[in-house]
Amino acid sequence: MKKAMILLCMSVSLLFSGNRLSAQEMAAGKQAVDSTKLVVLWTTGEKDVFTKMVQIYLYNAKKQGWFDQITLIIWGPSSRLVAGDKELQKMVGELRDAGVKLEACVWCADQYGVSEKLKQLGVDVKGMGVYLTKYLKEKNTRVMVF
Repeated sequence: MKKAMILLCMSVSLLFSGNRLSAQEMAAGKQAVDSTKLVVLWTTGEKDVFTKMVQIYLYNAKKQGWFDQITLIIWGPSSRLVAGDKELQKMVGELRDAGVKLEACVWCADQYGVSEKLKQLGVDVKGMGVYLTKYLKEKNTRVMVF
């Protein structure tokens, strides 16, 4: 009975998580592959969203090893915000130093005239459409949007 309940819970969990295992694989004791990548798409121009949620979560996720690879994408108004705010620049630098991969949309950054400033902060400024699409399609990648 206990084994049946565990299998039922695993099945329900897998159904909603997007990972799939056959009943035979579950019965054999195999577990779903946990998501190993996290991508955070930060688009808001509100400083508090970054300082009170995004930065804190990403820093802890990296330090605690919750994901193997973490990427922060700076897109839209967030590119202008970070380029003009010393406190945010310091926080982004802390994420970079902790091992968070930093990327930004070149089109957006160019629209705000901040591409060079983002590059100085260690951000990989490039066309992000293809990369974001790839992240969205990867089986073991979770994308959060702020």
